[in-house]
Amino acid sequence: NEAHYVRTHGDSPSAGTVPPSPWGEGRVRGTAASPIHPVLDANPATSQTHLPNRKSQIKNRKLLTSLAAAFLLACSLCAAPAQDLLQKVDDSLFIESKDGNFRVDLSGLFDLEGYFVDQRPPGLIFGGNDEFINPRLSLFLDARYGEHFYVFVQGRADRGFDPRARKQAARLDEYFLRYTPFKEPTLNFQVGKFATVFGNWVPRHDSWNNPFITAPLPYENVMIITDQTAPGGPAGFLGRRATPDLKGNWLPILWGPTYASGASVFGRIEKFDYAFDVKNASISSRPTAWDGMDLGWENPTFTGRVGYRPNASWNFGMSASGGTYLLPPARPVLPPGTGLGDFNQITFGQDASWSWRHWQVWAEWMFSRFEVPNVGNADTAAYYLEAKYKITPNLFAALRWNQQVFDDVPDGAGGQQPWDRDIWRIDSAVGYRFTRHLQGKLQYSYSHQKGPFQQGEQLVAAQVTVKF
Repeated sequence: NEAHYVRTHGDSPSAGTVPPSPWGEGRVRGTAASPIHPVLDANPATSQTHLPNRKSQIKNRKLLTSLAAAFLLACSLCAAPAQDLLQKVDDSLFIESKDGNFRVDLSGLFDLEGYFVDQRPPGLIFGGNDEFINPRLSLFLDARYGEHFYVFVQGRADRGFDPRARKQAARLDEYFLRYTPFKEPTLNFQVGKFATVFGNWVPRHDSWNNPFITAPLPYENVMIITDQTAPGGPAGFLGRRATPDLKGNWLPILWGPTYASGASVFGRIEKFDYAFDVKNASISSRPTAWDGMDLGWENPTFTGRVGYRPNASWNFGMSASGGTYLLPPARPVLPPGTGLGDFNQITFGQDASWSWRHWQVWAEWMFSRFEVPNVGNADTAAYYLEAKYKITPNLFAALRWNQQVFDDVPDGAGGQQPWDRDIWRIDSAVGYRFTRHLQGKLQYSYSHQKGPFQQGEQLVAAQVTVKF
């Protein structure tokens, strides 16, 4: 089952979306079973003048201490006794019936990340510009009954779905039931809460398989689009550009893997892959809208991808998605006579991937239109080109170029202006797999935006991942 190959081996046999599952979920272990700094007091005579510096020093010490602890943890886990213990745990986290017809597997990832931000944090990293540590525990449960039924659950405990979005949180990110009526993966039905089928990044988005620590730009760069309110007109809408990112109010093209709730049909027919889903929220929706108990299906979003694999090295795909991006709190401020369903996000994308020997290359381009109340159509295009090279069986390096541009909208004064600030970013990373249970990564990113200020121009991040 290639759906499990990515997690169990760490590298897909050929990059990209691989049925029978377009999401790449499954067991992490090895034996597969089929998001302000305080303001300084202006009076130097007051004792509070030096307080923020003191707090900053304490935070820096804590950060360095945590990184040192992570380094010691990595070293200790490389030791033979620790590896033997992890292997024993790995081999024992399952229940299977005597006839092998029913099996439940438990696996997981523990991540410890450190972020160093030179100014306002970029992307979907929340909080201020101070350095911080972000721990995350992800647990995966896979259950199979016979050849036709499969259940998957992903639970996480962390500081919010996105780094530092909350002080602490525990939740179920994914849960679904899949039915495969035939022995061949030509047709599959799925219902529950799961990742989007759009694009080719989702199959490698977890910490063990993502060559980087952060997501590509289109999946995390928040724009001045709001989902819970509407601008009063073009001037108010364009005025948002002079404001640092309001991550709690604004949206990206896609919010990471977008674990919204709904149903899907997907499969593979010879060299062609297909996947279609209907969800309760748009691909740009924030995590608080993903669960079906929080947002219903009155205004569903439809998404699909069709892929073609001419050979084992190449994979090409085309994606499309459409549906309202506005949430119910925006309803009272909409223009008279309109509703949520009159303002949609329409997105088209193309993706390609190639793998050969030590190389893996991914590319994705997308165009998205947001129908903004009292403004009109706000169009944007974004793309990234990502490459990974395995220097040795354990050491790899990766480089990614990202860019997003914005079209003009009427400014309300007879002219037109770009509705947000164009941005480019380059990401570089190096990673090392110490053992089959331990991995470390280091990433440096540099970005530049048009306008009077930058949103996280430089970012240094480190990550240690334990797999069990």
